[in-house]
Amino acid sequence: MTEQHPPPGEPATGQRRVVAVGRGLGRGLGRGLRTSARAVGKGATGTARVTGRMGAYAGQQASRAARAEGAGESGLSRLIGLHACNAAGDTAVAISLAGTLFFQVPTGEARSQVALFLGLTMLPFAIVAPLIGPFLDRFSHGRRWAIGGTMSIRAFLCWVLGTAVITDSGWLFPAALGVLVSSKAYAVTRAAAVPRLAPVHLPLVKANARTGLAGVAGAAVSAPIAGALSAIGPEWSLRFGFAVFVLATVLAIRLPAKVDSSLGEGTMMLLPGHGEQQATDGKPRRPRMRIPGPVAFALRANCGPRWLSGFLTMFMAFLLRENPIGDLRPELLLGLVIGAAGVGNTLGIAAASVLRRLNPSVTVVMALLADAAMALVAALFYGLVPLVLLGLTAGLAQSLAKLSLDSTIQRDVHERMQSSAFARSDTTLQLAWVIGGFVGIAIPLLPRLGLGVACAVLAAWAVFVLVTRPRGSAQVAAAA
Repeated sequence: MTEQHPPPGEPATGQRRVVAVGRGLGRGLGRGLRTSARAVGKGATGTARVTGRMGAYAGQQASRAARAEGAGESGLSRLIGLHACNAAGDTAVAISLAGTLFFQVPTGEARSQVALFLGLTMLPFAIVAPLIGPFLDRFSHGRRWAIGGTMSIRAFLCWVLGTAVITDSGWLFPAALGVLVSSKAYAVTRAAAVPRLAPVHLPLVKANARTGLAGVAGAAVSAPIAGALSAIGPEWSLRFGFAVFVLATVLAIRLPAKVDSSLGEGTMMLLPGHGEQQATDGKPRRPRMRIPGPVAFALRANCGPRWLSGFLTMFMAFLLRENPIGDLRPELLLGLVIGAAGVGNTLGIAAASVLRRLNPSVTVVMALLADAAMALVAALFYGLVPLVLLGLTAGLAQSLAKLSLDSTIQRDVHERMQSSAFARSDTTLQLAWVIGGFVGIAIPLLPRLGLGVACAVLAAWAVFVLVTRPRGSAQVAAAA
């Protein structure tokens, strides 16, 4: 037989089969890759779609909660969103300054630096803060611009702080003081604006609690972002705070116009026997209003939980660095205690927003007694679990007591004087926190000694509060 050869340029039969098989495999592989890519693309698209839907759902639920019970129609929801931004910005500033003043230096040097920071910022604030309330009372028709001003000032100071922390500038403490004063000015103005925006059928305690929950949510969202940026450099978390406060400035200006309403401010509600007095020249003197008894009682009771908050913040921070529990890292221990306090604060706000009736006079006393009892338990059975429970109790008591105080001021103090009342109360509580912080810094780092001192101080203060209660509050002592 004559062997047949393929025409020139054509492959042999075996080669043709190999080529055909290769083409088939290539087409199959191509189809497989296209199918896989299509599947991966669909999966990524589906994941993105699900994530987007979840985010949209969470946003819708948050918006629905903020607008519930008429808060959307009254304008309270806008104030709630603004307060979330305020808390987010304050959290960014706190994280940056805490990392600068505390975690990057030895314990002894850190204690002196923190004490210096308290002295240079908190004590001057006690002099400046009483002027905030009367100033805002006098210019009550510009509350939106006053709130926006506190935001824009903090935005500017965050930028200044961002430079000061990396250059060791002398502007660090003055800028920190400015941030603190602006933050308290916002708190005073916001508290005076809540009654104007709250729906008629929504109790003030519940309106304040809903606003407080928004603040917790804003801080929870801001904390990991600011923490990650602070790990790169403390100035970056302050730059983040700058952006947040710029956004908050815009939101403040867009608040409803009735925040500036002067309805009902023409007359002043005075206590019996404190009407206008005639001067020697026949001109009436400016009317004065004393602090109502229930407000003074609630304020005195609030000083206990606020003192404990300052004490635990400073004492536990340095104690856990020097005497950690077990093999746990000090940062983790401190995070657990602070996290428990944050959870307690959230639970207190949530409870106040859910409960229909909450007696402020009874609540402030129970909060004070609960703090004293839990401090005693932590002193007797010192360990991780008692400390976490102490943090949880301290956060819960502080939030419930503060909400009760705010509602008492909004109920018993006339609108025209509420800013002054809130300024005085915030100043008093800030001083209580500072005194507690100084005690926490100065006391020896002995667990049972420190917690025992805290229990003794709170117990003595509870006795003082109950003994000096107003005459009409006898039911408070019976309930306690």
